[in-house]
Amino acid sequence: SQILDTRDVRVFKVTVNGQDAQFAFGENHSFKGTPLEITFPNELRRGQEAVVEISFESSPQSSALQWFTPEQTSGKKHPFLFSQCQ
Repeated sequence: SQILDTRDVRVFKVTVNGQDAQFAFGENHSFKGTPLEITFPNELRRGQEAVVEISFESSPQSSALQWFTPEQTSGKKHPFLFSQCQ
C-alpha cells in the first residue's frame, strides 16, 4: 500500500495500472491534513512501474492544491494541478 497526504478533498476512485484499488482516509489532523491509504490490487515486483490515477474533487479549503490555467502552462492546452505540501 501507499500513503499520500491530503487536505479537504473528496476521492471518488483510485486505479493502479488500470485496475480499481481500495482506498481509505486515516484520522484527520488539524494542521497535517488527512492521510489517504491506497491498497494496490496486485503486488508489484521490484522496479515495476505503477501508474496511480486518483479521481478527486478539491474544495476552497484545499490550501495545498493550486491550479495553473492552460494559458499559464508551457503547452497552453491543459490546466496543471500542483501541490506545495510535500
